Amino acid sequence: MRSFLSMHRTAITIVFAASVIAFVPISRPAMAHHSSAMFDKSLVRQESATVREFQWTNPHVWIQLYIENESGEQEEWSIEGGGPNSLFRKGWRPNSFNPGDVVEIKFNPMLDGSRAGFFVGARLADGKTLGNW
Repeated sequence: MRSFLSMHRTAITIVFAASVIAFVPISRPAMAHHSSAMFDKSLVRQESATVREFQWTNPHVWIQLYIENESGEQEEWSIEGGGPNSLFRKGWRPNSFNPGDVVEIKFNPMLDGSRAGFFVGARLADGKTLGNW
């Protein structure tokens, strides 16, 4: 006859395994919003830009930029970055980009041609770089 402790451990193991199995199907939709399929990862654009706003928010930071088009007009672009927690550990701060800053930025553009992209790297006016420069 098995001891009470052995039966208790077996029950805990079964409950844990059932919890993991139940969680996996519902975790897929939560991860779906982190897809980068909308960005053209085969293309990296490099542009000179003026920062309009830096949004230090979860789950991803956003840099709102003005980029001059071929006609000399300023267009607003939205550049998505990583999460604040991981970026903070890489040296980013909530004031890494300030309104009016002129920066060189690299990003993967949207596949559909809209004015947005995924952050690759930036060189700030003082020569400091962030990301993959």
